[in-house]
Amino acid sequence: MRYVTIDTQSDPGSDTCPSTEKQKDLGRLLVNELIEIGLQDSQIDEHGYVYASVPANTDKDNIPVICFCSHMDTAPDCSGKGVKPIIHKNYLGQDLILPDDPSQIIRLADHPHLNEQIGNDVITASGTTLLGADNKAGVAEIMDACHHLMHHPEIKHGQIRILFTPDEEIGRGVDKVDMQKLGAFAGYTMDGESAGNMENENFSADGAKLIIHGISAHPGFAKGKMQSAIKIAGQIVAALPYNLSPEGTESMQGFVHPVSIEGHIETAVINFIIRDFKDELLSQHASVIRKITEDVLKKFHGCSYELQTHAQYRNMKSVLDQHPQIVEYGMEAMRRAGLNARLCSIRGGTDGSRLSFMGLPCPNIFAGEHAFHSKHEWVSVQDMQKAVETILHLCAIWEEKS
Repeated sequence: MRYVTIDTQSDPGSDTCPSTEKQKDLGRLLVNELIEIGLQDSQIDEHGYVYASVPANTDKDNIPVICFCSHMDTAPDCSGKGVKPIIHKNYLGQDLILPDDPSQIIRLADHPHLNEQIGNDVITASGTTLLGADNKAGVAEIMDACHHLMHHPEIKHGQIRILFTPDEEIGRGVDKVDMQKLGAFAGYTMDGESAGNMENENFSADGAKLIIHGISAHPGFAKGKMQSAIKIAGQIVAALPYNLSPEGTESMQGFVHPVSIEGHIETAVINFIIRDFKDELLSQHASVIRKITEDVLKKFHGCSYELQTHAQYRNMKSVLDQHPQIVEYGMEAMRRAGLNARLCSIRGGTDGSRLSFMGLPCPNIFAGEHAFHSKHEWVSVQDMQKAVETILHLCAIWEEKS
């Protein structure tokens, strides 16, 4: 409840790290609290990354160091300033009317996962902002687990590393992680949805920039001369197939998604994101953009285009499959917490994906957050408590099995 009131919204238009200095406000608070708990090496670096350690308390000396990670920033999609969290105690299935904007109603019919929360305490924002449970729920869970471990030495564990990152929501969450300083063998991001979910694969991702070169002319004398790059761009976007769009796909299906258009008569630029669980399909999806563009340009003689693609991140499953115990221990921890453990896929990216390819295999465990990036975001206290239990069991399992 305290963490979400701190505005930590990241900014994709900034070239600094962190992209917004206000993310350090939460980072500094977390460092102070970690030190109070007893994690004396807690620190925040110049880039806004928080590092800390729970010291080992076992006689075994062969236990791999594991890391728990969450991001501190909130999404640019919806305001994170002036968040006023509300606890709806003993939720009984009613519509949740958010008081600061009564038109914002969290309906059970629209959020079927609320069926699993009957009798629980549900936290929402007040109607004018997102909540920030993505990912401050994960932050709170890791903080609570650290507190519990420091006060319950009967739970035997190896060294536990803590990492809180900035700028995850704009795809730069691990740009400046010091992997040598982190010094862990395996990691777990706490940034998933429903209790019991664990994600061991995610989209592979490319970005694409389509540059369209039109022909400019004075509009008063343009007949037979002007060929507007803006109108060409509009035809290309309109021709994209619905079954290759975010709104027309689900489960393991990939998509091509135009995220921005800018330009003028002579030049227009469409920026795309391309996603699929299979790396080899990314180039096939890019070829769809290319074919549509070439088909449209047949009607615009003298116009041309360039299509530039670049890799963004890749499916972490290829790394995690090389270390099956990391996922197996996570599943066992959830079962020990009394949950129905499920392996899932992320239709998106995660800090864990990039960390996996940086040498830290890192699946994603539920944090309990729902309806992320929106004014309808919610999380339940009980799901967060189960996430804390999962962290504690994971620490114990790595010690037991080493």
